[in-house]
Amino acid sequence: MALPDFQNKTVTLLGAGVSNMPLAGYLTAKGAIVTARDKKSEADLGEDGAKLREWGVHLICGEDYLADIREEYVFRSPGFRPDLPALLEAKACGSVITSEMELFLANRPCPVIGITGSDGKTTTTTLISEILTKAFDSLGHKVFLGGNIGKPMLYRIGDMAESDISVVELSSFQLMTADSAPDVAVITNITPNHLNWHTGMDEYIAAKAKILDGCARAVLNYENEITRDLARGAACPVTLFSHGYIPDEELREGDSAVYEKDGVIVFRARGEEEFPILQVSDILLPGRHNVENYMAAIAAVRGYAGPEEIGEVARTFRGVRHRLELVREMGGVAYYNGSIDSSPTRTAAALNAMGSRPLVLICGGYDKQIPFAPLADALLSRNNIRALVLTGATAQKIEDALREHPAFAGRSFEIHREADFTEAILLASRCARAGDAVLLSPACASFDAFANFEVRGDRFCEIVRGLTE
Repeated sequence: MALPDFQNKTVTLLGAGVSNMPLAGYLTAKGAIVTARDKKSEADLGEDGAKLREWGVHLICGEDYLADIREEYVFRSPGFRPDLPALLEAKACGSVITSEMELFLANRPCPVIGITGSDGKTTTTTLISEILTKAFDSLGHKVFLGGNIGKPMLYRIGDMAESDISVVELSSFQLMTADSAPDVAVITNITPNHLNWHTGMDEYIAAKAKILDGCARAVLNYENEITRDLARGAACPVTLFSHGYIPDEELREGDSAVYEKDGVIVFRARGEEEFPILQVSDILLPGRHNVENYMAAIAAVRGYAGPEEIGEVARTFRGVRHRLELVREMGGVAYYNGSIDSSPTRTAAALNAMGSRPLVLICGGYDKQIPFAPLADALLSRNNIRALVLTGATAQKIEDALREHPAFAGRSFEIHREADFTEAILLASRCARAGDAVLLSPACASFDAFANFEVRGDRFCEIVRGLTE
């Protein structure tokens, strides 16, 4: 879809919160007649609502905020399913249903690297941006970072030149209706997630796989069965990444591989020699999953950046907030904020990254209708869990998954339940001994108690910093 001339066009935004503020500003500057719809009351929108009013945006708030949508253009925010009756009715009446990311991808003025996946996409996106910034700064070119990771992209189109590059994190919600693919498409992995929103795993996989439709090059995880299968049917050259050697028979003509060999991450095109890229020991971020994130990033920046820039980032980059973030040490106990861990597989990776240090683990949160058997597998396969503190809406489901597991009878750690988030952290602190780590790794989203994982993580940090010996 070509970028419309919004002058005097009626436009509605689904959601009047902070994420749509740049879009509202962009559209009003273009002369559009903008309406913002939100389930919250105007009072609850606070400063955002006041700012929208200043810009001349009409607000429709409350329970009936989706009623009678008749604007010419409707911007669907990622949390709204495209098959909502209100949207289907609007489309039938002639409204064009689109999204900020759809319009950006279709009208991008510079190359785009897009990253999706169930786990690791934010760190991988950030690594790609950091590496490209090192490479592009000396050339006088810009790197634009955004999408699901932070800033919207559409309103920045006017600042982009052909010689720049954009790096965008893409969720399944954003990809589900996208008609344009990024130039380089990265899928870090696909495991069960967001099944409370999607109709099932098949729809979730199909949404993630849309990132490949029309891309020039793909980067896919060889160790993940779903992405390995996608690689075999991809219509573009693929770079596979893996902790172990990838044989030539797994690569098609034009394909390549990034993998670890003798402590070094190497690149190899099909039928060619290996080329060393990065010493694994140079990576500051802990855990095998972060080695995977680096391999995905290395594959994505091929042709844009080389080993020098990659190595410089590896030796200096200390991670993204809320991802195994060391908050403080007190009384011999280290406190780590892993609020980003919103699925069982993320928590399993976090446990692996923590090594053999005794852990007091805090889990639980919003119910995304995903199975907790993988979390039970991860917990019961380890011998360094001192205590598990369960909180949030999924506390009972997690405990049930543990008790139903064949290995549960041999468990050696305590299980505690505490509904209140603050009290759960205080309880975890009391369970810990000198030499232990207290880890918030919820294996769940935050929406039962917090607006997002950042707010949850910030609250954890605030409580931990207030602890006294």
